[in-house]
Amino acid sequence: MATTIIYSKIARIDLQEIFDFIGKNSLRFAQKEVNEIRQKIKVLKLNLYLGHRFYEKEDELTRELVYKNYRIIYNISSDHKQIEILTIHHQARLLANNPALNDED
Repeated sequence: MATTIIYSKIARIDLQEIFDFIGKNSLRFAQKEVNEIRQKIKVLKLNLYLGHRFYEKEDELTRELVYKNYRIIYNISSDHKQIEILTIHHQARLLANNPALNDED
C-alpha cells in the first residue's frame, strides 16, 4: 500500500513564497532550499508518524515535522493512504495568522 503525498493550495503557495524570498538573493539557493524541504517531506512516506503531534489541533492524525526553520504541518488520512501537507510555516511568523490553520471554512 503506497502512501501518496499531496500539497494543499496553501502549502504550494508557501513553497513559492519561500522560493521568492530566498530568490531575491540567490535563485540557486532558493531552488536548493525548496528541494530540501520536498525531500524531507518525502521521508514521511516511510514513516507517517515521523513528525510529532500538532498540539494546536486535538487530532492524532494532524502532525508537524520540523525542518530547519520550518514547521511542516500535515494531515494523515484515516486509511493511512494519503498525507496532505497543510502548510510549510516559517517559525519566525505567528502561527495564529496562518490561513491553513484557520478553523473557519
